[in-house]
Amino acid sequence: MTYCVAMALEQGLLFASDSRTNAGVDHISTFSKMHLFEVAGERQLVLLTAGNLATTQSVVSLLRQRWAHDGIGLRGVSSLYDAALLIGDTVREVIARDVSEQGTTQGIDYGASFLLGGQIKGEQPRLFNIYPQGNFIESSVETPYFQIGESKYGKPILDRVVQFSTPLNEALKCTLISFDSTIRSNLSVGLPIDTLTCKRDAFVPPKPYRVTETDPYFNQIRKSWGRGLRKVFTQLPDGAWFER
Repeated sequence: MTYCVAMALEQGLLFASDSRTNAGVDHISTFSKMHLFEVAGERQLVLLTAGNLATTQSVVSLLRQRWAHDGIGLRGVSSLYDAALLIGDTVREVIARDVSEQGTTQGIDYGASFLLGGQIKGEQPRLFNIYPQGNFIESSVETPYFQIGESKYGKPILDRVVQFSTPLNEALKCTLISFDSTIRSNLSVGLPIDTLTCKRDAFVPPKPYRVTETDPYFNQIRKSWGRGLRKVFTQLPDGAWFER
């Protein structure tokens, strides 16, 4: 399992993904689920992946191959919408190929989900949630973030805090707490966490930051958050009917 979050906010875009994959307790590995496609000064695209690792790796490999060799693919699309269409088509292509080669699904779930965000010069930053079937939805002012993977544990904090107007730094802080909540509740999600923010209209090379187990800031806020929750809990009054 995995956990990925992406946001399209007033100041720009935010991305975060864990890096744990597992096929049972004896096969736990680390793979980056954040992939960057960039033309300096012209376009920045970020892709987060979740689901069947073979499917996601094949999709990303095809996207990179076509980017590098024919100059078409993600390098040639004129909008983020067209990029989402292209990735959806590539997902269907990979799954159809793998199922055809096997002759049957044999109980294997080939499904994979993707979060695509970025900006192409001439349009606003955009964010898309691409489903395993290849179709997708776009974020909005009312729904400024998407999650894929093991989303339920980290969703409550995001719902309470994140709005379109939330500054990127505040959103990143909230995202890290969301990851901490998920990691505490689900062993299939784990550190390191890859994070990236892209400011609106910046078009400078993005600088991902990897949060590891020894990261002092992450350890500080997860401890402070835990203490804060316990303190608020102890201050909550009992109900008048508790001792009836």
